[in-house]
Amino acid sequence: MSSTVQASSPPVDTSKVTNRRHLHFDSIDQVLAEVDRLVEAERAGRLKHVGNWTLGQVLGHLACWAEYGYDGCPLKPPFFIRWILRMQKNRFLYKTMPAGVRIPRVANGTLATDPMPLDESLPRFRKVMERLKTEPPSAPSPALGKLTHDESIALNIRHAELHLGFMVPI
Repeated sequence: MSSTVQASSPPVDTSKVTNRRHLHFDSIDQVLAEVDRLVEAERAGRLKHVGNWTLGQVLGHLACWAEYGYDGCPLKPPFFIRWILRMQKNRFLYKTMPAGVRIPRVANGTLATDPMPLDESLPRFRKVMERLKTEPPSAPSPALGKLTHDESIALNIRHAELHLGFMVPI
């Protein structure tokens, strides 16, 4: 049976969730295959959400952040923060993203957290992932600056590993 977070439920501290999956993807195609598997589990009522978001929200969030690579991101971190984050660029691109990180002074700790139906978020996510396969993003990352095409793919894959890990097929 699929579980969803109730509006009245206190949010889960995602940095302390121990039953999430630790995923690793090497390509966008692997991400898309995992999303297909999760969508199938969700529609069959066999997907447990161990974080705060539904699968629709996760896919909407991931799609929005990938789209920022083409449209630009509304966040403008202070120079000092950008400097620190850029020194850790390889960690963000090639290692596991930590759970529970919140962007200071941003509602809900990040952008693009609104509830979104799966039937709306799934095609949006697929569209931007297919675009990312062949078209390098032109807008800089708000945290890491200008990225190569391969770096943009790596960043989006790491982001997907993090959030999709809170979706557990049962």
